[in-house]
Amino acid sequence: MERAELSHVLRAWRSQGTGAKYQGPRLITETDPLRFMSAFADAVAGDSEVFLCDPNWGTTEKAQLEAMLKSKIENQESKINRGWLMIPTGGTSGKLKFARHDQDTIMTAVVGFCRHYGLVGVDAVGVLPLHHVSGFMAWLRCALAGGEYRPLDWKAVEEGTLPELPAKADGWIISLVPTQLERLLRQPVTTAWLIKFRIVLLGGAAAGDDLLARASAARIPLSPGYGMTETAAMVAALRPEEFMAGERGSGEVLPHARMTIAPDGIITVGGSSLFRGYYPEWREPGDFETTDLGRWDEKRQLHVIGRSDDLIISGGEKVRPAEVEQLLRETGQFTEVVVVGLDDQEWGKVVVAAYPAAHRPDLEQVRRLLVGRMSAWKRPKHFVPLSAWPFTSAGKVNRREVARLVVEARG
Repeated sequence: MERAELSHVLRAWRSQGTGAKYQGPRLITETDPLRFMSAFADAVAGDSEVFLCDPNWGTTEKAQLEAMLKSKIENQESKINRGWLMIPTGGTSGKLKFARHDQDTIMTAVVGFCRHYGLVGVDAVGVLPLHHVSGFMAWLRCALAGGEYRPLDWKAVEEGTLPELPAKADGWIISLVPTQLERLLRQPVTTAWLIKFRIVLLGGAAAGDDLLARASAARIPLSPGYGMTETAAMVAALRPEEFMAGERGSGEVLPHARMTIAPDGIITVGGSSLFRGYYPEWREPGDFETTDLGRWDEKRQLHVIGRSDDLIISGGEKVRPAEVEQLLRETGQFTEVVVVGLDDQEWGKVVVAAYPAAHRPDLEQVRRLLVGRMSAWKRPKHFVPLSAWPFTSAGKVNRREVARLVVEARG
């Protein structure tokens, strides 16, 4: 597929016909979805590198982007047909990076998605920001597979302002992060709306067993998946019918991808949807070793169990935050909780659990329930309520900011 072919597909979104030629890279910073799509379609029709940007970036992220653009490595192949699309990863949750993509990596991901779910066309509503890979791919699946895309205002949806969606041959799809699903399940009207979808994609962060159980009990056609910016979103997913039959995890690897899990649990992904490198660099073609940890079950379904770079070493013992967070959620006292390691002179690091102050869990009950369920070194030494619970613009908990607030709260 050529860039010009993608431009042709997106011609209906263009604002100025054939697309302008830009001096230097084109930055897409629109907050309004329709203006974003129009700006992107115009940019694709040109020959510049295209950067998807979070409109909420602060001075730090903007300075990082400016520095990247100044240190640009010239490579003419990115000007027209390869590695010209920069999708942000990191930002407020870490140092800003852009994963290089293009029409081929995107199209590969769309074809694999459709084959996995048996879809001819894709019709979706969008409540995730378009500069984020999950929101961006929700739109491009519709554009490339043929279908309707309806951007919606998340706050309005959360408050119960819900559109009537016309019947579609393959049904409607929506992408959510766990926090959004949690909030929509609180109200009967939004729960009933979700039931009408053919597929409710769930990703971006780990979902607790309690949330998944409530979604199943409500008959939500949930499809938990695994993917990242570097893979053009989803590369493994549990189909709704599998979820409703009681299966859990992130499902099978999609047809366009391949995946291996090393003895130490590190997930490596291969396939033609992989990014071309982190801007301004390029990477050699080949598989991509992630920092995620996973395992296969007896059906070769993927289960993601945490991140290698989140590991806490406390008194010489290894603690994986995802495991502790899961057990804390299972106490029934937390809907939001983040486990971090806090510097300690005696232990090196101690395990700390942070949660939104408004939730007011019964911490004595939590401590009693954890005894016997996990080793003493894994149990949180401190529980820290945070008055401000930070999220990224994609609706995921900003773990780096939580860690900073914990340090600040503990003095």
